[in-house]
Amino acid sequence: MPWTEWITIENTKQINKMNIMNVFKLILTTLLSLTILAVQADDRPNIIVILADDLGYNDVGFTGATSINTPNLDALAAGGVIFENGYVTHPYCGPSRAGLLTGRYQARFGMENNVTYNPYDPNMGLPVSEKTFAKRLQEVGYKTAVIGKWHLGGATHFQPNSRGFDYFYGFLDGGHHYFPEQTTINADGYALPLMRNKEVVTFDEYLTTALSRDAANFITNHSTLEEHPPFMMYLSYNAPHAPLQAPSHTIKKYAHIKNPKRQIYAAMVDEMDQGIGMVVDALKQHGKYDNTLIFFLSDNGGLYPDSWWPQFDWADNSPYRHGKVALLEGGVKVPFIAHWPAKIVKGQRFDGLVSALDIAATSVHLAGADDSDNTLEGKNLTPYVTGKNNGSPHKALFWRLEEADDIWAVRTMESKYMKQGLPGVNRAFFDMKSDPTEQHNIVDSNLIEQSKLADLWNAWNSKNINNILLQSNEYKREKANFYQTLYEKNVQQAQKRTPYKVQ
Repeated sequence: MPWTEWITIENTKQINKMNIMNVFKLILTTLLSLTILAVQADDRPNIIVILADDLGYNDVGFTGATSINTPNLDALAAGGVIFENGYVTHPYCGPSRAGLLTGRYQARFGMENNVTYNPYDPNMGLPVSEKTFAKRLQEVGYKTAVIGKWHLGGATHFQPNSRGFDYFYGFLDGGHHYFPEQTTINADGYALPLMRNKEVVTFDEYLTTALSRDAANFITNHSTLEEHPPFMMYLSYNAPHAPLQAPSHTIKKYAHIKNPKRQIYAAMVDEMDQGIGMVVDALKQHGKYDNTLIFFLSDNGGLYPDSWWPQFDWADNSPYRHGKVALLEGGVKVPFIAHWPAKIVKGQRFDGLVSALDIAATSVHLAGADDSDNTLEGKNLTPYVTGKNNGSPHKALFWRLEEADDIWAVRTMESKYMKQGLPGVNRAFFDMKSDPTEQHNIVDSNLIEQSKLADLWNAWNSKNINNILLQSNEYKREKANFYQTLYEKNVQQAQKRTPYKVQ
């Protein structure tokens, strides 16, 4: 081969090699640029779930209240969608929250009782087998926060930072005093100190305000990050849960209310609404308002003065019957809205069956998070609130209270069939079209429809398990017996020991 031809061939090889390297560099540069653009152009929404505690259905303006001021919530409702048939999965605190955060009926994993706060019990909490939707969002880049009431376990592995939340500010038990002077370091129950992540901290103002301020600060701090991944915040108020405590100047606003307990309760709702205003203002200030999806709901109905607690007469669940603990509408139907200026046309009222379970399913869908385990039981509400889908997201909703054969309910768009030993109720069937406030029990008058609902409930219940937790009083009694038995055993062993002698 002539040397000139050899040079030409070698030059061609070098040129081709250089081209390959340049192409490789170009591909890398393009991929890097696309990655940077993807980060910069992450248009997934921020998600805020605001949960009230024991709020009466008729105690906010957007459901009809005229005696309590809730202008911030009313503005969110008017600017988004009101779910006129919005429900939680259980009529009291802990189980309802377990269903909301996992996106699964809590009966699937046997958590139908409130968790008793005990940081030394490795089993008293939301089972670690269950994945919160916060964890699912955390896995795809969301920054996650919970602020306020936890009530899902006190041991370290049950605490928020171990369950999918990057940030926690609040308290672990099921309630808390509202004024800082009632909190002490060595206390238990409602006097426990607050925590920031896993450190004990103090607060120096009305608790609802402190929680709201921290939520607003989280938004501000998140906005100062060099990278701006979307965030998910679970703002879990204990207001207006007892004890009835509110600033005196806010109570004075409600002097027109004759019931002194309801005056304080109204002030507590008012303070919560003011706090929500702080959060909304922070979103607007940092340009996050339009692309933030806000859900608001209560964990169950307000307290109703039933025979077992006649003194609790401050909430208003009208036009529905009963309240917290009941499977009638007053216990499980709650004020429920969604607000998202970028996607939801304002001024909507949606009458399909909506569940707290849907919050997890919707959030996971919008975040592009993993739901391949097929355990989520809610529905993605996005196509319903944007007008793409019509009808009801759910064919039926289900409830079970403590044990399956005693207290249960199933509701479709047309009917409701239930059993609960409430005064004047027991086994009941209601026509929800003509009697949405459940005034007329027509049990056994429509056996065909009643049988359909029974079949639906039985099929749902076949996938449940029994309770794995004890109720609080029973748990505390067993704990006391355990320690007493352990002490008596030690005394007996000590008395049997033969004294040793020193030589």
